[in-house]
Amino acid sequence: MSFPKGFVWGAAAASYQIEGAARDDGKGLSVWDMFCKRPGAVKNGDTGDIACDHYYRYKEDVGIMKEIGLKAYRMSLSWPRIIPDGYGRVNEKGLDFYDRLVDELLGCGITPYITLFHWDYPYELYKRGGWLNPDSPKWFQEYTRVVVDRLSDRVTNWMTLNEPQCFIILGHYDGVHAPGLKLDKKDLFQAIHNSLLAHGRSVEAIRKYSKRPCQIGYAPCGIVFFPDTNSDDDIHAAKTAMFSCREHTLWTNTWWMDPVYLGRYPEDGYKYYEQWLPEIKQDDFAVISQPLDFFGCNIYYGTRVRSNGTGYEEVKRETGYAQTSTKWAVTPEALYWGPKLFYERYKKPVIITENGMANTDWVSIDGKVHDPQRIDYLYRYIRELKKAPIDGTGIKGYFTWSIMDNFEWALGYSERFGLVYVDYVTQERILKDSAYWYKDVIKSNGEIIK
Repeated sequence: MSFPKGFVWGAAAASYQIEGAARDDGKGLSVWDMFCKRPGAVKNGDTGDIACDHYYRYKEDVGIMKEIGLKAYRMSLSWPRIIPDGYGRVNEKGLDFYDRLVDELLGCGITPYITLFHWDYPYELYKRGGWLNPDSPKWFQEYTRVVVDRLSDRVTNWMTLNEPQCFIILGHYDGVHAPGLKLDKKDLFQAIHNSLLAHGRSVEAIRKYSKRPCQIGYAPCGIVFFPDTNSDDDIHAAKTAMFSCREHTLWTNTWWMDPVYLGRYPEDGYKYYEQWLPEIKQDDFAVISQPLDFFGCNIYYGTRVRSNGTGYEEVKRETGYAQTSTKWAVTPEALYWGPKLFYERYKKPVIITENGMANTDWVSIDGKVHDPQRIDYLYRYIRELKKAPIDGTGIKGYFTWSIMDNFEWALGYSERFGLVYVDYVTQERILKDSAYWYKDVIKSNGEIIK
């Protein structure tokens, strides 16, 4: 049995992580360009200045995507490459690059899925307050308009923000990602609210200016809890964990998703966060909850829970449990239960916008890159995803992370997530065994996953 007809098989990447050309052809600085200059901020002092040199090697990279048989490529755009100051003057050379990339993809039969923001925030806007500035939603809306005006005669699939939990919490509260801030909670919640308003304003712009009928989504972290058993009590416990706010963390689903899909912040969140909330204007939720066409989310692992009679409790992992090289638990069940529970709550067809693993890959004596762990990981996760539509979950697509090894944010080049090996010294690309395996998965529409 295969996946539903028309299922979208793809792979993903992000602009700062692969493009390089950090100061070429009129590109402005991003907060990541500046964060990488901070001593000790990024492992080994790595930067995205060159990364995978995709800006100059995009034809080769798209050719590799074609060889793998990708049906779709989830790419992001560099906001400061297109608008160097973040607002105002447009850099035509930056837009021209994405013009050429989109044309190359379409010429190879690959559908582009564009993410408008994947963390490389314009440094000039950061100096004006960034996500704390009340004009930040307007800035993002105008950037969206520029992009949609140029590309929407060919691009029909859009996502606004990637993982706002990460770029807000890690970048503005923990300080371990760009721009490296440790805001107080009052400012933190203002940044969250403004980013959600920016999402809504971006959706408005896409709907208004798109030259073709389009599909729009959003790509937050999917924070998954799954039941220890299939008992009603444990399933209820998993739902409670998935859709509850918690006092000591903002790593939740509902604070970031309910406003977008349900038009409100969750009631239990007010109990914990109300003292820090910004002024919420009368029409804010109408802006934030602009209608979307699909539910995108990035899922890598989940947490097993069970009922404790009054709620839920986490099940302790077994000693020596399976984990990737980033020490993320291998929990394939997350790709069944996550989509199922999100679909039940938000009633939108689900696209897995990222799923994959970091591995300790190297070039073997035979000149090839053998990554059996990644093949096993992907097989297990896709097998769980395959069960979801059988049980009534609307599943629309799957994008593995990532198409190629790349700059992995604060971890620099120390972790490899790609289907394609990149030698960062020579920029040679080598398709890993997993790339050829994924090619067969796509060709069979998942039928080879039993």
